[in-house]
Amino acid sequence: MSIAALVVAIAGCLFILFIGARFLIAPAVATAGFGVPQDRPRAFTSTKGVRDITSGIVPLVVLAAGGPHVFGWALLAATITPVGDAIIVVTNGGTLRHALSVHASTALVLVVAGLVLALG
Repeated sequence: MSIAALVVAIAGCLFILFIGARFLIAPAVATAGFGVPQDRPRAFTSTKGVRDITSGIVPLVVLAAGGPHVFGWALLAATITPVGDAIIVVTNGGTLRHALSVHASTALVLVVAGLVLALG
């Protein structure tokens, strides 16, 4: 039973990776697939809020279940988010200063803390 659950969970992870990539590559198709009209920005700010809450909770669960070493690896993987956010800011009318001071600095903290925990 646990092998089946693992297979289903990994398939779910791969599917959500596909969905995320689709939002970057084909946003109109992805938006339609999400179920709200593109002219509803509140739906997407709410989605970001839920994703940020999840991004805070999941690593804490990893820490509780796997300890500091595994937590460090999870933090390194999570660095994708602030790096992506920085790119989104500078490519959508935001300032480089904001992208670096908020998002790149967050990425740097995640990398340093993640490496210390993962390799320490």
